[in-house]
Amino acid sequence: MKMPPHARNNNSLPSPGGTHGSFGRPGAAMNFYATLLIALKALRVNLLRSALTMLGIIIGVAAVIIMIAVGSGAQEKVEAQIKSLGSNLLIVFSASASQGGARSAAGATHTISEDDAYAIARELPEYLVGAAPTLRGSGQVVAGNSNWSTTFYGITPDYFEVRAWTLADGRYFDPAEINGAAKVAIIGQTVATSLFGDESPIDQVIRIRNVPLTVIGVLAGKGQNLSGSDQDDVVLMPISTARNRVLGATVLAKSRSVGSISIKARDGVDLKIAEEKVRDLLRQRHRLQPGQEDDFNLRNLTEILQAREDSSRVMAMLLAAVASVSLLVGGIGIMNIMLVSVTERTREIGLRRAVGAKSGDILRQFLIEAITLSLIGGLIGVLLGSLGAELIGALAEWPIKLSPFATALAVSFAAAIGIFFGYYPARQAARLSPIEALRHE
Repeated sequence: MKMPPHARNNNSLPSPGGTHGSFGRPGAAMNFYATLLIALKALRVNLLRSALTMLGIIIGVAAVIIMIAVGSGAQEKVEAQIKSLGSNLLIVFSASASQGGARSAAGATHTISEDDAYAIARELPEYLVGAAPTLRGSGQVVAGNSNWSTTFYGITPDYFEVRAWTLADGRYFDPAEINGAAKVAIIGQTVATSLFGDESPIDQVIRIRNVPLTVIGVLAGKGQNLSGSDQDDVVLMPISTARNRVLGATVLAKSRSVGSISIKARDGVDLKIAEEKVRDLLRQRHRLQPGQEDDFNLRNLTEILQAREDSSRVMAMLLAAVASVSLLVGGIGIMNIMLVSVTERTREIGLRRAVGAKSGDILRQFLIEAITLSLIGGLIGVLLGSLGAELIGALAEWPIKLSPFATALAVSFAAAIGIFFGYYPARQAARLSPIEALRHE
């Protein structure tokens, strides 16, 4: 075959993308390094096309990073809430009651008592760590010239172990203070900051409903619960103090009724079994007949939180899957652009084959171009995704967790997409007949 005049001089052959350079020694296969240089030159010459080709990968990787960061942050937040509430936790509340055919609202009638809590702890020690009754109230707490609206709880010493709540400063209530309705209190971080700022609240006096209480401890911070309430906005006092001194002449003060009982099951005990044991005991103590409805509500709080954690995990996976679709779209974009590139550069491919390049050299060149586009797009996507996740976390005040594993996975997936969607155009280029390619106009 007669070579075209401009193809006889090896040094005058145009390199991919229109630049001039040698393709290698005639009759010899190009090494990988030379192939890489040619691929990079082709991408550099067509910067706009390369940038538009990478756009789909950039958006896809950034979307995956952001979605996984948001989903992981939500999951971590739920896990923190589970830990803050305590593990293996059951809660007993008063249920609605019927009187004269009229049914009261749940909690309107107090059907559980301190004695129920003590009986649960006494009769089910093989299943439970403890049972902590609580009385709840709300009001203004005053310290000097400062005041703060908060919630207060009357508790027993078991409360701290059952709810897995430690102290940041000070000490716990002693038995004499619990039994003697002592005027002492332990306050949460929010109350401490609101009333005393940076000053230590230990041994300071606060007033709730005109009752002076000496602060003996500050609770460790727990943050928000599942409903968004601040768990640190609380004042704890002995249950006898709440009943006899603070609540005064209320219904709860006149009886041994309580608002709720927190119960912690032992490690290794099936919560379902513990729940049934507690239910059977309470029904027996309340003299409920078979078929009669419970006059209390028993909730497996850990199970509820675990279900929410599972839902959060599924949602995170779903968000990542949806974001991954954009990666596939970006891969299809790479394939389309590469196919167009093969058509535009058919003559160039023919010239390379004529001077000795083999099919494998052509295949590697176009694969390297596709993989390079994917990797550069992936790295840019990681940067934009990380910045976007941090921005979302700052604006929405939402916990964000950037995962190195997810980042590496997204970049690897981008490279895999380059190989997968770049192989077909590269194979088409490698299979071109040198003679037919040289005839292409």
